[in-house]
Amino acid sequence: MHARRVNSLALDNYQRAARVILANHLVTRTFPDRIALPLIRRWATELREDLAELFGYRLEVTETTARVFPVIDRLDSGKPARAVTDRVFDRRRYAYLALALAALGRAGDQITLSELADQVAAYTGRVDGLELSPDRAADRDAFVDAVGWLAHRGALTLADGDAGGWAADPEAGEALYDIDRPVVFALFRPPRALQHLHSVRGLLTEDALAHGPAANAAAADAARRVRRSLVERPVVYAEDLAYDERPLLAQDRVVADVELFTGLRAERRAEGVALIDVSGRLSDVRFPGTGTLAQVALLLVGEIADRVLDIDNPVPVRPGAPDPAVALAEQLDGAIPESTVFVPLADLPSTDPEVVEQDSNPDAQALAAVRANYPFVDANWVSETVQALTDRYGVTFAAQWQADVPGLTRQVTALMERLRLVQVVEDGLIILPALARYRGAVVTVRTKRAAELFVTASDTIGADSVGTEGI
Repeated sequence: MHARRVNSLALDNYQRAARVILANHLVTRTFPDRIALPLIRRWATELREDLAELFGYRLEVTETTARVFPVIDRLDSGKPARAVTDRVFDRRRYAYLALALAALGRAGDQITLSELADQVAAYTGRVDGLELSPDRAADRDAFVDAVGWLAHRGALTLADGDAGGWAADPEAGEALYDIDRPVVFALFRPPRALQHLHSVRGLLTEDALAHGPAANAAAADAARRVRRSLVERPVVYAEDLAYDERPLLAQDRVVADVELFTGLRAERRAEGVALIDVSGRLSDVRFPGTGTLAQVALLLVGEIADRVLDIDNPVPVRPGAPDPAVALAEQLDGAIPESTVFVPLADLPSTDPEVVEQDSNPDAQALAAVRANYPFVDANWVSETVQALTDRYGVTFAAQWQADVPGLTRQVTALMERLRLVQVVEDGLIILPALARYRGAVVTVRTKRAAELFVTASDTIGADSVGTEGI
């Protein structure tokens, strides 16, 4: 592992490069910023070997791009693509993005927005249920979001005009883009041809990269899966891992390797491990954080902790909910257009290798069926608590949430679930162990001084917790 041999004076720089490439997977001359690519290129050899050894990832570095090809062990709906305005992509935006990449792969050095829209519109005619009509504002907005996603990553560079003008009126507005072909080709490189897949599970875990005896290869691959979990999930609970991975999570060496490579600090509990990112360069969501949703989430965490710790009114317990990745795979598989090109090209249905292993091992089956019991709070209590918090602190909330407490509740609990603090079920919340980390939150409300004439942006809830790290 090269991180152990890097000079102590340069280790922080190396760890910063590791965090950047793990957080972004694609780095270009402008994305995520202009200093990232030179940083990655400086450490390209060391990063390439450490990423392969620790995680089984492949790193390709050119003069204009750095691209990590990760190994995906499980599906995760918590990291959707987002527009530059932070709007979450829906199915239509994903479709436009994929078709725009296909069109750009066949284009020259420049293209106008209307030309790209015409090509994507032509492609949509071959997909049942999909259409791009420049006459519909909703279609134009979705298409501009997809183009903006590409431009943000450097695949397109605005040379003239304005995409917003075209979205407002395609007859009057126009935009001209330069195409960065290496970035376009680096963006979409699936491990297998999508038309050959019968299930989305075919995009998951690749074969082990370890060499040597089968037992050693299996152990090395299990260690890589645990390390991948540590850098890809906010919290890694032991019960979420396969039966042969759980002992590895408790091994100092496996976790210490990730700490040394990333420069992050691991917090260990009996239930699992979380990497704490004080740098902010690896976490896609910082918590505690600013903004109404993060602040209300922290307030709600404190209320839940008090409720769970109230020995005079004990809460019921429930086993953890089933892995949501299973349901997500079924939803994605149900969207495969098998009525078209997928039928003649698709392989026979394939099964997840981990499922096959568990089915053939009785001990693994029994272990997978056992799930710990966790505290449970019902949905009515959650709604009433968020309403009470709104009544008390609502004047400091963003205006859109002051009048929409049910919507605020949904967004806050979704954020908490994304951070692995709770599991959202139909009738309430299952409380996961990591939530206890923030049970000591102390709230202060910054109020306007008498001499001030206007309320400023700083007049919001200030919540000081046990730490300000991202998880």
